[in-house]
Amino acid sequence: MKFKSIAVLAVLCVSQAAFAQGEAGSAEAGQAKAATCVACHGLDGNSVNPEWPSIAGQHAEYIVKQLKAFKSGARTNVLMAPMTATLSDQDMLDLGAYFSAQRAKGLEADASKVPLGQKLYRGGDQKAQLTACIACHGPGGSGNPAALYPSIKGQHATYVAAQLRAYKRGDRATDQSQMMRNVAALLSDEQIDALASYVQGLR
Repeated sequence: MKFKSIAVLAVLCVSQAAFAQGEAGSAEAGQAKAATCVACHGLDGNSVNPEWPSIAGQHAEYIVKQLKAFKSGARTNVLMAPMTATLSDQDMLDLGAYFSAQRAKGLEADASKVPLGQKLYRGGDQKAQLTACIACHGPGGSGNPAALYPSIKGQHATYVAAQLRAYKRGDRATDQSQMMRNVAALLSDEQIDALASYVQGLR
């Protein structure tokens, strides 16, 4: 059973990598199409409202995945649903190309929350069987585009905490193999806030 799961994951990663190589968007076209995005995500993808995610430097593949999820209703948000309703697949590819090419601005972590956040991010919690975030998101929070694991470095702590709580409640269910829901279910509110703050300070 374990071998079968590994095989399935391997096929999934290969197919995602093929998607990434087979389809490409135009950053120039994406910039023109991003006019309606800037109100929330900022002109260059760096949101000034901590409730809305910064998407500058995010992997194009992950941006496309989320746009498709909002359009299909698999992921719900009252602001994103109408914004994605009329987007074509090419529009999504172009937007992904544009925002992925932008440079993310760094933010600072709350120093009082760093020790716990760092411990959980880097080492997890063996007693609670909590997997370390570093396993998927990398030491610097850059993620893994081939596996569709997002870059989370420098993301607003308010937004990260809200998403972890959404995963914990099961309100957000677009994660592969329920990985994020399984992790978030084990986190306390204190741990969520610490992790979110630590992520905000990653470069």
